[in-house]
Amino acid sequence: MMYVQSLTVGPVETNCYILGDESTKLAALIDPGDSGKQIVQYVQEQGYQVAMILLTHGHFDHIGGVKGALAALEGDGKKDIPVYIHKRDYPCAPASFARHITLDGVPSVRYYDEGDTVTLGGLTIQVMCTPGHTQGGVCLIVGDAIFTGDTLFCGSCGRTDFETSSPADMMASLKRLSQLKGDYRVYPGHDRSSTLAYERTGNPYMLYAMRKFPNA
Repeated sequence: MMYVQSLTVGPVETNCYILGDESTKLAALIDPGDSGKQIVQYVQEQGYQVAMILLTHGHFDHIGGVKGALAALEGDGKKDIPVYIHKRDYPCAPASFARHITLDGVPSVRYYDEGDTVTLGGLTIQVMCTPGHTQGGVCLIVGDAIFTGDTLFCGSCGRTDFETSSPADMMASLKRLSQLKGDYRVYPGHDRSSTLAYERTGNPYMLYAMRKFPNA
């Protein structure tokens, strides 16, 4: 069984997700954008052990709590917790501010790419590259859930006006997401959750991508 809990953190209200495997009580932190120590404390209070950190992209509001989380875990005797990110967004993805927040100095960074899988207890997490908001943006698919970072929001999509953004890539990524078979719970990087079925019919950006980019 899969456990999912959302915590809203940081100045731009980023959704940090705790993904847990209920059978082993192992957990992944997805996009700890701030308050790393507090996130780790919350996870431990729920009876889970942090096994890894997974990043959908490298903007400051999604990586800002990584170092604090790792420091808290090391203080509890847990070392070498892997931090996964796409190499195109390492050590960070340029934004218009907070460029000093990077993954420089994090010793356990690992890279994942299209089609890679990460195992968390009995859960298998599949990586889907979805550039557009950043060059190294990914979505993480596990069971009937997709953690979409700043690619797909409820009724919207991520900004494409940053240095490494691409409107065309964003449309192609939204098209790919729309073509996934079946329905999924959508857990975005900001705002409320949704479903892929709803986004296919109610998201104007996804509808545009489906209509205008038939070969994406």
